[in-house]
Amino acid sequence: MSATLVAKDLTAGHGDRVLFSGLELVVAPGDVIGLVGANGAGKSTLLRTLAGLIPAEQGTVRLSPPTATVGHLPQEPERRPGETVMAFLARRTGVAAAQAAMDTAAEALASGLPGVDDAYAVALERWLALGGADLDERADGVVAELGLAVSLDQPMTALSGGQAARAGMASLLLSRYDIFLLDEPTNDLDLDGLERLERFVSGLRAGTVLVSHDREFLTRTVTSVVELDLAQQQVRSYGGGYEAYLQEREVARRHAREQYEDYADTRSALEARAQTQRAWMEKGVKNARRKAPDNDKSGRKFRTESTEKQAAKARQTERLIERLDVVEEPRKEWELRMEIGAAPRAGAIVAALRGGIVRRGGFTLGPVDLQVDWADRVAITGANGTGKSTLLGALLGRVPLDEGHASLGSGVLVGEVDQARALFFGDQALLTAFEAEVPELTPADVRTLLAKFGLKAAHVLRPAVTLSPGERTRAALALLQARGVNLLVLDEPTNHLDLPAIEQLESALAEYPGTLLLVTHDRRMLEAVHTTRHLEVVDGKVVDR
Repeated sequence: MSATLVAKDLTAGHGDRVLFSGLELVVAPGDVIGLVGANGAGKSTLLRTLAGLIPAEQGTVRLSPPTATVGHLPQEPERRPGETVMAFLARRTGVAAAQAAMDTAAEALASGLPGVDDAYAVALERWLALGGADLDERADGVVAELGLAVSLDQPMTALSGGQAARAGMASLLLSRYDIFLLDEPTNDLDLDGLERLERFVSGLRAGTVLVSHDREFLTRTVTSVVELDLAQQQVRSYGGGYEAYLQEREVARRHAREQYEDYADTRSALEARAQTQRAWMEKGVKNARRKAPDNDKSGRKFRTESTEKQAAKARQTERLIERLDVVEEPRKEWELRMEIGAAPRAGAIVAALRGGIVRRGGFTLGPVDLQVDWADRVAITGANGTGKSTLLGALLGRVPLDEGHASLGSGVLVGEVDQARALFFGDQALLTAFEAEVPELTPADVRTLLAKFGLKAAHVLRPAVTLSPGERTRAALALLQARGVNLLVLDEPTNHLDLPAIEQLESALAEYPGTLLLVTHDRRMLEAVHTTRHLEVVDGKVVDR
């Protein structure tokens, strides 16, 4: 079914803080709209509003036709206890909800009440449109194609991070919505998954709105861009693809700055002229009073006329100032300026695995013989589920070996951003959890540091688990700056980070002098960050490229 989504005059906020207002959006068949903006600008809020999951504070969202289906796929697929892979796929594709609605309508048929036949027909049509009739058959094929070698009856909670990412990808490929709303669909995908996702999105006839911080993915897929500019409290739309958006945004920002500076210079010059004219007028009045006894009538008249002329000129200048079209100064965008605290260098050998083997169910990593030396900058790549995160855990001594030996060198201080962002995922307030990691810092210093990473009073007193994935990632990066490290371990660090923060992280890595282990599928980051070695993990084997 061809469908169009129309949003008019949407407004959203958190408490007294406005995220965006007056937002207008049309999503037509074939559109791929990239939604960009800083963390906290309201991108996920907008997607949830468009999906009807939360009400709009102001404005309307309309579907044409009203029976069209909207698929919202959030950035962190929920893995519910006891839910099988097949049940997960049915839920994410909308088939499970459609099946429940159809079952309810079927039970109502027995009542013979007016309208129950129509309700069942509508429910059946929706179930068929979402692909419920052949979901099981299609699921087997897609899961096999993606290399997800697990039973569809297996619980989702038993899957590894890589396997869960493939299951999430499978749910997207199986979906048959009329409108797709995708929140960070590239997170945790390997290079093969990214290419599949690009083909899927580019081939959709349905209208799509997506949030992504993968610059290469945006470049290859989107047909237009909507920017939620939190700093300026504005919503801007740009035709063309992502690269065109970057160029147009730069030009628009430069013009806005030039217009403000022209306005400010003109106003400043007029105010200075008016001040001079008022000073001359006041001087004329004083002179007239000082020379009041003078019997020279013509002199008094001249001084009076001169004073009145200066007063008239001052009023004229003030009217010119009032008639100026006010140009507001563009607000400075908040910038993450991060550094990675460097500890004194460790020994010549930073970490090593000798004949290391890890067995987990039917998966085996190794045997691995690997030595990481001081100042090595190692990129680690490989498909999901091949053992990259397990390799990092084994090197750091966090994952026990079934065979072999692991060691860290003397003086090694590890700083880590793990794939799950698990460090700040508890019920403690973020401030409390952060203070526990750096007890040498005062609470005031911790607050100041977190504020530099965009985590202010509204964030630091909340339970860490309630923070967004991007906010938890910022907290993990702040910790790297707070304490010196000489072995930096980053597992998919760009997941959930906004684009400016990714660029700042790349700059910080360029200045970091220690040893680096970097796991990423971000193609632009792999190009931007200087590395000295490339390890590829293939089916549990580590190959030094």
